[in-house]
Amino acid sequence: MNLYHPYTIFPLGDSALIIDFGNTIDPTINTKVLQLFHQLQRVSVSYITDLVPAYSSLAIYYDILAMPYLKEKTAFEMVAEIVERISSANHDIIKIESRLMEVPVCYSKQFAPDIQYIAQQKKISVEEIIFLHTSKTYRVYMIGFLPGFSYMGEVDDKIAIPRKAQPQNVMPGAVGIAGTQTGIYPLESPGGWQIIGRTPLKLFEKNRPQPVLFDPGDRIKFFSITEDEFTNY
Repeated sequence: MNLYHPYTIFPLGDSALIIDFGNTIDPTINTKVLQLFHQLQRVSVSYITDLVPAYSSLAIYYDILAMPYLKEKTAFEMVAEIVERISSANHDIIKIESRLMEVPVCYSKQFAPDIQYIAQQKKISVEEIIFLHTSKTYRVYMIGFLPGFSYMGEVDDKIAIPRKAQPQNVMPGAVGIAGTQTGIYPLESPGGWQIIGRTPLKLFEKNRPQPVLFDPGDRIKFFSITEDEFTNY
């Protein structure tokens, strides 16, 4: 594996660093992030405590007290050197598992408080919003904000819309749009995304063997269901 694409490394506090490929939503860049994520997992450095992939960056957390003491190097420099060594080496490409998952969504009015607003702003019908939202296959770029919250992209430009100025309470399973992103709220929480529907799927259950339903790199296809189907799912 060679990263090719230019990146920068900078500290994140005194016990973490960020590898940044640029502030962009791009599947190629996201694949590079996930390749580096899996390569570092494979290397298994004892003092690296966590790896958090995002759209176009990877955060590496490390335990300073568990690191060997080297007078001439800081903890940041030691971890940055590991990243540089891995990024410049020609490793075997790690096959990233990419599941295609179908997600039911009820777009009925009671579950879609903002769908009419989007229709008015974009001058299209609610039916077209549903069609456009269900017609694409979305990439899960990252998980964050809440356990299991899935950041996906990218929606059709015809339904891309800014997030709300003021967050409002959002129910578990709420499906929203913010800019060109779409995503699903796993838990009840304040949220600023424009809500267009709700899924009966549980994105996060702490007692499951794998508590979070989706992984970065997964592909998601939404399909429309009725209120009865939602209730009986």
